[in-house]
Amino acid sequence: MAEAHQAVGFQFTVRPDGVDVTLSQEVIKNIYLSGVTAWKKRAILFKNGVLAGVYPASPSSWLIVVIVMMSSLYVHVDPSFGMIDAIKDNLPQRDCMSVQSRAVLSSILFATGLWLFLIYLLRYTLKALLSYHGWIFESHGKMSTSTKLWLSLVRMFSGRRPLLYSFQASLPRLPVPSVDDTIHRYLESVHPLLDGDQYQQMAILAKDFKNSKAAQLQRYLILKSWWATNYVSDWWEEFIYLRGRGPIMVNSNFYIMDLLYVTPTHRQAARVGNVVHAMLQYRRKLERGEHAPLRALGTVPMCSSQMERMFNTTRIPGIETDIVQHLSDRKHVVVYHKGRFFQLWLYTGGRHLLPSEIETQIQRILNDKSEPQPGELKLAALTAGNRVPWAQARIKYFSQGVNKVSLDAIESAAFFLTLDDEPQGYDAAKTNSLDGYAKSLLHGQCYDRWFDKSFTLISYPNGKIGINAEHSWADAPIVGHMWEYVLATDCFHLGYTEEGHCKGDASRSLPPPTRLHWKIPKECQEVVERSYLSAKQIADDVDFHGYLFREFGKGLIKKCRTSPDAFIQIALQLAQFRDQGVFCLTYESSMTRMFRDGRTETVRSCTTEAVEFVRAMEDTAATNTQRLVLFRKAADKHQNMYRLAMTGSGIDRHLFCLYIVSKYIGVDSPFLKKVLSEPWKLSTSQTPQQQLNLVDMNKFPKYVGAGGGFGPVADDGYGVSYIIVGENLITFHISSKFSCPDTDSYRFGQYIHRAMMDIQRLFMPENDRMVNTGKPVPMENGKKQL
Repeated sequence: MAEAHQAVGFQFTVRPDGVDVTLSQEVIKNIYLSGVTAWKKRAILFKNGVLAGVYPASPSSWLIVVIVMMSSLYVHVDPSFGMIDAIKDNLPQRDCMSVQSRAVLSSILFATGLWLFLIYLLRYTLKALLSYHGWIFESHGKMSTSTKLWLSLVRMFSGRRPLLYSFQASLPRLPVPSVDDTIHRYLESVHPLLDGDQYQQMAILAKDFKNSKAAQLQRYLILKSWWATNYVSDWWEEFIYLRGRGPIMVNSNFYIMDLLYVTPTHRQAARVGNVVHAMLQYRRKLERGEHAPLRALGTVPMCSSQMERMFNTTRIPGIETDIVQHLSDRKHVVVYHKGRFFQLWLYTGGRHLLPSEIETQIQRILNDKSEPQPGELKLAALTAGNRVPWAQARIKYFSQGVNKVSLDAIESAAFFLTLDDEPQGYDAAKTNSLDGYAKSLLHGQCYDRWFDKSFTLISYPNGKIGINAEHSWADAPIVGHMWEYVLATDCFHLGYTEEGHCKGDASRSLPPPTRLHWKIPKECQEVVERSYLSAKQIADDVDFHGYLFREFGKGLIKKCRTSPDAFIQIALQLAQFRDQGVFCLTYESSMTRMFRDGRTETVRSCTTEAVEFVRAMEDTAATNTQRLVLFRKAADKHQNMYRLAMTGSGIDRHLFCLYIVSKYIGVDSPFLKKVLSEPWKLSTSQTPQQQLNLVDMNKFPKYVGAGGGFGPVADDGYGVSYIIVGENLITFHISSKFSCPDTDSYRFGQYIHRAMMDIQRLFMPENDRMVNTGKPVPMENGKKQL
C-alpha cells in the first residue's frame, strides 16, 4: 500500500476549522524533476536541431562572418560590393534608427545571408561529390589517385563531429535508370533460367514494352524523382508491406539472435534489466540525433532516416491497407508473461529506471501468480493472422472502453517485451539447438509476440534474448545497428554482480507494474481463435535449420582474392543446383542507403557466369584450373551487379515502380505483369555485423552475434540468411516449408557445406582430385553431408 499512497500528489480533508492539505513530497519532487528533464530535453533537441540544420557549418561560423562584416565598416572596405548600402537604404523604419545602427543591422543581415548561401554551397558541393560512385567499382585494396583526391574533398566538405542526421540534406537522390539499361540487364538475368523459346517470348514482350508504353511510364517516374526525396521508398513500403492482407508473422517479420557463445547472466530479470536500460540509452541518443552517422570507408555517409521510427512505432491494421503509427517519446513498455499483459513505466523522477530497478520490476512480473482474463491468453494472435479480420476486430471490439485503453497502451509503448518460459539459445551439446531458437524468435506460440510493434524483445529464463522485428518501417541493418549497441553496452559497460544481478541499488518506492484489463466478448474470442489457428498452421509448416560453418571464414576467402559475399552467393548457387537439379531466380538484398531515404535493391545472383561455373563443378571432365577461371568470372560478375544495385542502377525497383505507375494510369503491360509475377525460389540476405565497431573481435572473439533470419519467400523454395562472423566463422539461417516435398532445410545446409568446401579446394591445386569424388565430409554435429 505504500506505493499507492505515494502515487497521490496531495490529499485534503474538510474539517470544521478549515481544510487540511497534505502534500506528498516524493511525488512533488518527481513532478519537479520530470519538468526539469523535459525542458532540458527540449533545449538539447533544439540545439542539436540547429547544429544538424546548418551542417556542415556551425553556429559559431555565423558569428565569425558577422564579425568580419562588422570589421569592414571600420576599415572602409565593402566586401559586399554595395549590397550592404542597398540593404541600409531599404530598411523598414529606417528613420527611427541612427546611421550607425542602420549600418550595423545591414551588415548583420548581409552576413547572415552570405552565411546561409555558403551553407547551401557547401551542401550542394558535398551532394555533387557524393553523387560520384566510381570509387565503389575499383578493385578491392586498390585506390586510384582520382579516388584518393575525391575522398579528401569529401572529408574536407563533411565537416567535423556530425550528428546522426547532419548529412541528410547532402545525400543525393536515387537516380532513375534508363529503360534500355534496365531491360537489357533484366533479359541478361533471366537468360540462364529460360529455354530458347521462353527467352524469345520474353524478349518480344520486352521489346514491345520498350517501343510502346515505357517512355510514358518513365516520364512519370522521372517527374516523381524530381518531386519526392526517393522515387521508390514510399511505394515500396506501401505496396510491398502495408497493402499485404496476409499474415505478417513468418511472411514478413524477421528475427535477430543473441550472442552466440556468451550469456552474461542466467538471471532472466537481470538480463532484461540491462538490455532494456541499454535500449533506453540508445533511444535517448537517437531522439537527440547524437549517434554518429554510419559511413562507408569511414567517409561516405549513409541515410539515417529509417532509424527515426525504431521506437514508439506500431503497424496499425486496416481493411485495405495498414499504416505505420509513430509517436513521440513514450515512457513505458508492455510486458507479456504467461498470458497476462503488464504496463511497465521506464522513467521516475525525470530519469530512466536503473538496470537494477528494471530487474526488480521484471521480477515482480515473474513472481505474479494471477491468471489471464477471459480471452487475454491468445489475444496477440490477432497480430499473427490475416490483416482484415484483425482490422475488423480492432474497430468493433477495441475502439472504446477498457479495451481501447489497454490497446492504446500496447500501441503507444516504446516496444513490446515477452518473458518466455522455455530456455532457448545455441548449445553445442544439443543437436539443432539453433533451429528451435530461430522458430521461437520468428513465431513463438503465435500469440506471445505483438507482431505489429516495430520490434518485440524476447527474453528466456536462461538469460538469452532475441528480437522479432516488423519489416515495413525499416530493414534489418537498422535493427542490427541498435542491437550491436545494446549487446556491447550490456556486456562491457553495465555488467553484472558476481551473483548475476544488475549492478546498483533499486529504489523501493517504485510502484509495481500494472495489469492491462480486457473485456473480450465471446465473438471476439472466436476471431482470436481463428487467427491463432491460421497462424499456427503457418508456424508449424516452417522448417528451420541453423548451421555454423566453422571450416573457414572471411579471412581465408580474402586470401583467395575474392569477395566473401560473392564466394557465398556462388556456393549457394552450387548448393541449390545440387539440391533441386535446376537453377532458379535468386534474390539477394542490397542496400541503397547512399541515397536519401534509400532502402534496398535486388541483386539477381543466378547469373550466366554462375551457371557456367556450377555446370563445370558438376562436369567430371572439367579441371580445377578451368573451374577456377569460371569461378573468378562469376565472382567478378556478382560483385559488379552488387555495386550497380548499391549505386542506383539495379533492375527490380525500377521495374516495380514502372508497374505501379502503369496501374495508376490504367496502362496494361504484359511484360511488367510477367516480371512482377516471377517467384523468388531462393531468397538470400547477408546480416551485417560490426557496424559500430564497439567490440574488439581480436580481444573478445567469443562476443559474436549469431545473426538472424526470415521465413521462406516461396512455398517451394528456400530463405537463406548468413552472417560472416569474424575471420573463421559463417552462420547460416535456412528456412523452407515442411509442406513442400522437394525442400529440406537441413539437407540444404549440408549442400551449402559441401559447396563451400568444394570451392575452397579450387584454390588448392594439390587437391584437384578431391573435387566431385562424392566422398562425404563430416559436419559439426557428426552427421555426414550428401
